[in-house]
Amino acid sequence: MRGAVFFDVDGTLVPQTSSSQHLAGYLGHLDVLRQAEGDYADGRMDNREVSVLDAEGWRDHSQRDVRRSLIDLPLVAGIPDVLTWCREHSVAAYLATLAWEPVGIYLCETFGFDGTCGPTLAQQDDRYTGLVACHFDEFDKRDFAQRVASGLGLTLDRCAAVGDSRSDLPLFAEVGFSVAFNATAAVKAVAGASAEGDDLRMIIPYLERWLHTE
Repeated sequence: MRGAVFFDVDGTLVPQTSSSQHLAGYLGHLDVLRQAEGDYADGRMDNREVSVLDAEGWRDHSQRDVRRSLIDLPLVAGIPDVLTWCREHSVAAYLATLAWEPVGIYLCETFGFDGTCGPTLAQQDDRYTGLVACHFDEFDKRDFAQRVASGLGLTLDRCAAVGDSRSDLPLFAEVGFSVAFNATAAVKAVAGASAEGDDLRMIIPYLERWLHTE
């Protein structure tokens, strides 16, 4: 394996919104979550607090409800082609995300990402209880990438990351190359490259440059 790329989900692969907001629209608590995510982005809430509020909205819904809701999850164009580039260049492609675990699993099954991470929800009898089973924050995201890289025989400075927001900053600080994709000003300021648009294939030239310098 020549390297690994870690992709954020919300705001990166899921444009202009989050997978949690998409699901909350179906599950009936969108207004609560939208306010909480805005407070997180502004630093007024931490990820744990947002997760607790969001999890409550999942109470009594089934895995089937959630899976059905993900079918029309809005996604940027070009994801399959970027993953094809990764495979052709012996680069592992992982999701490093704060999205709920069912979202990451769905994207792995749909597109062939090599793995994912994220917070999990408590369940009982195939129904969500409204509680968080395992919290996951931006530093856990970084640590997940570290474990994956180590398992591949890589160090993080041999890896790249693609993201857009506050939750990507700890990982961006550790990888050898980072791409800010439709990102906030704070993320662009620390990234190795920046791209704007609705097609993930825009990052391929930057990944080519990164891999060529490794």
